[in-house]
Amino acid sequence: MAVPRLAHTWVRHWGQAGPGRSQFGGQPAACSCHHRNPDHRPHLAGSRCKVNRSPPIATDARIQRPRSLPPRCPLSPLRPLFLCPLLGSPRPARHAAPHTPSKPKPSFLPATRTDVRRATVASTAAAAEDTAGPLVPAGGPPPADLERAVMAAVKASEARGDPPLLRAVELSRVAAGIPSADLAGILVSNLCFAHNSPSLWKLLGQAMASRLLCPLHVLALLTPRVLPQRRAQPEAYRLYLELIKSNVTATSLSIEPGPNRDRVTRSIADALQLSKTYGSCETEYGHIVVMFVLAVVTRLIDSILEDCGFPSGSADGKESLYAIEGPQPMDLDAERVSTDSQNEHREQLRRKNTAMALDVLHMMVAHRKIQSFLRLIYLNMPEKFSSLNQRLSSIEAHKVALETLLPSGHKINDLLIDIQRVCNADYQPNNKRIVGAFRNMRSSGSLLGQLTGAGRPACWIIFDIYMEVAIDGRHLSGVSAIEVLKETTKTLQVLNEASWQETFKALWISALRLVQRGREPLEGPIPHLDARLCMLLALIPLSIAGILKEESDVLGTEGSKILPRRQGLMSSLQDLIQYSGLLVPPSSVVSAANAAASKAAIFKANYKAGGGNSSMMAQTDSSTRAVGNMLHLIIEACISRNLIDTSAYLWPGYAVPSGPSKDATLPQESPWLNFMKGASLSGPLIDALVATPASSVAELDKLYNIAANGSEEEKTAAAKILCGASLVRGWNIQEHMVGMVVKLLSVSLPSDSSTSTPGSMSHYLAQMSTLNEILLGVSYGDVIHILSLYGMVPDVAAALMPLCEAFGSIAPPPNHKSTILGETSVYSVFSCAFLCLLRLWKFYKPPQEYCLAGRGGSVKLELTLDYLLLMRNNFIDFSHSSTPSRASYNNMGSVNEVPVQPVYIDSFPKLKAWYFQNQACIASTLSGVSNKNPIHQVANKILSMICRKISKGGVSSSNLSSTSSSSVGGSSVSASDDSCQRPAVPAWEFLEAVPFVLEAVLTACAHGRLSSRDLTTSLRDLVDFLPASLAAIVSYFSAEITRGIWKTVPMNGIEWPSPGASLHSIEAEVKEILAFAGVQIHSCYPRGVPPMLPLPMAALVSLTITFKLDRSLEYIHGIIGQALENCAGASSWPSMPIIGALWTQKVRRWHDFIVLCCMRSPFGRDKDAVSQLVQSCFSSFLQSSSGGSDITAYRGVGALLGDSITNQGLRLPMAPGFIYLRTCRTFHDTYFVSEVILKQVIEWAHKLASGWSFNGPPQLKSGRTPLSCAASMAHQVAMLGGGLLCIAGGPLVVQVLYEDTLPTLLLSAREQSLKDPGPVSSTLQGYAMANMLFFCSSLLWGADKTSPAMKLSFLSRRPRVVGTHMDFIAGVLDGHILLGCNPGTWKAYVSSFVFLVVKFVPSWLLDIKLDTLKKIAAGLRSWHEHDLALSLLERGGPQAISVVVETLL
Repeated sequence: MAVPRLAHTWVRHWGQAGPGRSQFGGQPAACSCHHRNPDHRPHLAGSRCKVNRSPPIATDARIQRPRSLPPRCPLSPLRPLFLCPLLGSPRPARHAAPHTPSKPKPSFLPATRTDVRRATVASTAAAAEDTAGPLVPAGGPPPADLERAVMAAVKASEARGDPPLLRAVELSRVAAGIPSADLAGILVSNLCFAHNSPSLWKLLGQAMASRLLCPLHVLALLTPRVLPQRRAQPEAYRLYLELIKSNVTATSLSIEPGPNRDRVTRSIADALQLSKTYGSCETEYGHIVVMFVLAVVTRLIDSILEDCGFPSGSADGKESLYAIEGPQPMDLDAERVSTDSQNEHREQLRRKNTAMALDVLHMMVAHRKIQSFLRLIYLNMPEKFSSLNQRLSSIEAHKVALETLLPSGHKINDLLIDIQRVCNADYQPNNKRIVGAFRNMRSSGSLLGQLTGAGRPACWIIFDIYMEVAIDGRHLSGVSAIEVLKETTKTLQVLNEASWQETFKALWISALRLVQRGREPLEGPIPHLDARLCMLLALIPLSIAGILKEESDVLGTEGSKILPRRQGLMSSLQDLIQYSGLLVPPSSVVSAANAAASKAAIFKANYKAGGGNSSMMAQTDSSTRAVGNMLHLIIEACISRNLIDTSAYLWPGYAVPSGPSKDATLPQESPWLNFMKGASLSGPLIDALVATPASSVAELDKLYNIAANGSEEEKTAAAKILCGASLVRGWNIQEHMVGMVVKLLSVSLPSDSSTSTPGSMSHYLAQMSTLNEILLGVSYGDVIHILSLYGMVPDVAAALMPLCEAFGSIAPPPNHKSTILGETSVYSVFSCAFLCLLRLWKFYKPPQEYCLAGRGGSVKLELTLDYLLLMRNNFIDFSHSSTPSRASYNNMGSVNEVPVQPVYIDSFPKLKAWYFQNQACIASTLSGVSNKNPIHQVANKILSMICRKISKGGVSSSNLSSTSSSSVGGSSVSASDDSCQRPAVPAWEFLEAVPFVLEAVLTACAHGRLSSRDLTTSLRDLVDFLPASLAAIVSYFSAEITRGIWKTVPMNGIEWPSPGASLHSIEAEVKEILAFAGVQIHSCYPRGVPPMLPLPMAALVSLTITFKLDRSLEYIHGIIGQALENCAGASSWPSMPIIGALWTQKVRRWHDFIVLCCMRSPFGRDKDAVSQLVQSCFSSFLQSSSGGSDITAYRGVGALLGDSITNQGLRLPMAPGFIYLRTCRTFHDTYFVSEVILKQVIEWAHKLASGWSFNGPPQLKSGRTPLSCAASMAHQVAMLGGGLLCIAGGPLVVQVLYEDTLPTLLLSAREQSLKDPGPVSSTLQGYAMANMLFFCSSLLWGADKTSPAMKLSFLSRRPRVVGTHMDFIAGVLDGHILLGCNPGTWKAYVSSFVFLVVKFVPSWLLDIKLDTLKKIAAGLRSWHEHDLALSLLERGGPQAISVVVETLL
């Protein structure tokens, strides 16, 4: 047995002091035989007892245990063997026979508290007459008498020779409760070191084993007493380590709630000085337990380091950690003279104690329970965990020396690995169960690469989807694409468990595909290629810069060391060299790519000529040429933003010079060089600077200073240049250009002025020409879209509002006739600023698109003016916080300085009045105005002006007015009065009257008092006089079209323009394109059916085709194009084919662009078409491909989105995913779309499971899909579904998916087609549903969205939405809600969803109620998911610490 060896170890450790000497501090050793004879005198151990003349107690390995006790300690389930033999368990005297049980056969069952109580009753009668003093009352003695009673009981029990069990029982009769905090304090205080005896140590161990004392409490009391004295008391230190080893990882350490536990908890905190050391003021038992573990682990590490001669890792010093209040008496024999052998023995014991301390420490941190406790601190109290990190750094620094000094030094590395495992607390599923196997498959890159369908590249499909949607200029975003890309990149890197090299590579590949799809864009009003190049060459580098900056802020920069993320970026760029097909540049950027390649070739040649020394580079022939591609432009964009350095020019295969060519013309000198040399801004130089992008920030700074401080002519020229090619194609400095343009729009007023004072009016008028050039430049082409990609829409809106307020309050000169003539006037500047402001949000949205019956609220998160101002003002609030501002990562400097003052719409009363009037016009019909109202007078003047030609035909404005009771009414106005024909009123007054004029003329046309031609002419005259009137026309007509109260008119070419044969041609092309995409639609206008349009729609389209295609009218075309499409989508009448046919007749070169626009119209009203399109998206994405496993292979992404939009016209077949992304914003019922997508995910999961469970002969496995492949494909299906759903509906649809759609599906009965899907199919369905729901929410909310814009836009709903869904799960698991789905589906769904949240976004759990987490954890444990349940609670925040501790104890 191990008992004799341990007994012998006790003698060896405590030394052989000879007769009359104790091995415990040199005190005389007491006799170990215990007699009830009162005349018995203590005698030396090893000598014959003079009372009963019994032989001496053996001190060798042949010590016998008393027959009254089993060979193992019966008091604890842990059976602490070390204390019984180590402390010299004596053989009872021969005359102590009454204590021998009648059945000498020992029992090996562990004693429980019930056993202790039984032993107490059995021993009371026999021991009553020998007990010192009367029995202690049940309530316990007074505190002053407790120590005396305890020590008396200890001495009496020892005198009787009671076995250890009965000794512990005697203590329980003294203590007031179990466990007793006072009893533990008394025993430890006497043990250290007033009565430092082996019997007392043994009694303490027995009391801990029987749970009469709380083991953690005793260890907490011993820690500050023993550790400081471990050199002087090596024996006590050894026993302390043995106690830790036996008790700290034991089971059943919990204490019943009550006063005793509260006292124990406070005593532990006081003994370890937790409030002083860690600043912990928690009083809950669970918190104290985890802090106890942290304190013991850190102090053991400090002890090991100090005993080995190294400084501890404590930042506060040894005294603050180990000092105990007051002096600590030591039981040392000062009279004994230690011999050399004894000193050597004690020194050996000290060395062995150090090794044992390492063993105990390793045993602790390797234990699952201790790791869980440490993980709780790491996750919920990281500032307290830092103290352990300091110790680990010290161990790492002295690792080699420690391994040499300690015999078990190899455990140092194991210790570090175990604690590192605590920090890398990723939950790993149990692969022994099918759900756990599914979860683990998703992290296997090699497995995903073996898929026959989408493959590993499909894991990054979200990049392609987001970029393609962001390029759609019809929908502007208030959030910067830089922020969205940065957060999406970090989220996908976590979800796909990919390296940064793979992540950045996928990001570049997606952007290159984006450019290739539009390399030859459709000719139309907006050239989208500029925005695509902006995404690749500016926005993605800036988003990567933000990611790299976050890393450098956390890890710092250590000299020339390359951090992991930056190294991943460089590796990803080097990998791009092999994708030659994606690197072919569009024709418009070939020259720029060649210039970048030539620059690299020249650098490489100079570097080689300088002998490889960059400081001694020679200057070679600058005529060296090279053929460039998109990679060269990407590298230049990265170098300009300091993401990489010029060493990239030396990468193998990057710069391949083609040599000087005689035929090749040398590039002309850049006009910016002449400008920097001081050339004046003359006509030719201005045109050259407008057409050539700037190459450096210094050039922009000089130009900006001229625009801000130059003469009037210089300001106008500089503003024109700033809005030219440098803004659209200056990718390397584009962020600086954007900031400059917005700052120039924000005209600063004097500090004591407002927009309505005369001084401010003159201030604006003085800058009218400069502002006009900037506004025209901003309104051109893709510029507004590019500004929105940079997240500048809120800033642009705030800059335009004071301009509109000021110029709209100034009356034009009396001789003003028309604005669309090229001259700069108050009306022209106001119209350009006002229409540009309206392009930032859908001001003309019909009411039905704002709410959906049955739920209320908004269908989509559409921008409004209020929302834009809210975003800007919140950005100001966040700018002074720890969150980095927009300029923190792109180095835009003072040009993009954070605005100081918030902007509110109340500051602009005229704009506010129009804003509310526009909303009222959209919501309801107009109400009449009295004759004395100023609006009535202005409206009559406008009617007189636009109807002056009609009056010659016999129709007057008064006659027009009288046709509608709700429109303008009053007396006739003479048409010959020129002053009345041209109302010289401020623009705001003019706009206020326009809706009443429109109602009058439209009603007159409906009643036949005004011809269609005259109506169109009147509207055109109105827009010519004040172009801003177009906003009121679009808003009023859109509302009237939505109401559907106007009659339809024939588009026959007589009264209204006729679409002719173009109508049927466009319809046929649209049907053919959609048929190739798997969508079948019906013809709206079969041959023989005359085309018809509602009167307001006919009037609007007739007005729009009267405008010329001129660059000076870009600000008008930017409004009417989207207005027509939105009006057609809002109408129940199929209008878009007619509109497209009319515009095709006007501009034939726009044919393909118009067909693409018409292709979107069927999906706004046909739910069957939407369902077919969604099905085609999933089918194309999952189609099999036998060739290649490359990331660019034509499989998932290529088949879904296509490779190119055009190839000498519209290319067939057009990819269904591209059609979906171009039409998803037109879906009226996005909730229906979410249900369709969810059902597609479930159906495809069933199909994949059916493919796995092949029903052929068992021997034939060739037709059977591997289960691993099926699970991985289900993962891809879920990711695609999540991406499509987020794009179609945004945060609100995801919220409905959480709160309504998915719970309803789980609660409803299964469909007949899937009545018995089988175990694999049901499990795979639940797995796919959980993944889809998680991907939707993680893409919107992520785990670490910290930017102000992202917080404002997405994160506010997450706690409530996720909390509601988790409550639903808890309710089902708790039995309060009954399910209708398959139990296997439910189990797979819950397990997978909880796993995904725990593993990837544990921060979500901090907002979940503790009761909900407990119910879910209980349900998981019932499914034997114990590890997942524990991980869920561990990440529940500080509120869940006590629950976790109670579970583990």
